[in-house]
Amino acid sequence: MPREPGAPGPAPARAPMDLREHLAAERTELAYVRTGLALMGFGFVVARFGLFLREIQSAKTGADMLHASVLPTVFGTAIVLLGVVLNILSARQYAQQVRRLNQVSPPGHPVSGLAISVSLGLAVIGIAMAGYLVVL
Repeated sequence: MPREPGAPGPAPARAPMDLREHLAAERTELAYVRTGLALMGFGFVVARFGLFLREIQSAKTGADMLHASVLPTVFGTAIVLLGVVLNILSARQYAQQVRRLNQVSPPGHPVSGLAISVSLGLAVIGIAMAGYLVVL
């Protein structure tokens, strides 16, 4: 006999989590990695576009126009750093999600080391890229 909602008694047993939940968490992590990588690439292009603008301005006027490249470099570097932050936060969120899923489901599925490594590796590359944009 089914239990009526709100009736006292033992809570129904939870169904074990499915592998689909873990795979969905990994797909979400990889989507965040893809977005972070796209942001870093776009930021690099924006920053280098400032160099292109400076060269065009220099060819027209014959003078070196430093201010023509500063703003795109700042915006581009900020976008690269936004991609870095996104990759770091996505790795943290993915690890927390898998830990939460493992508390509910009996068969523990490990955190994908490859997904975390790719995310953090791209974050390191992004930091190096931001340093390159600032120095050059």
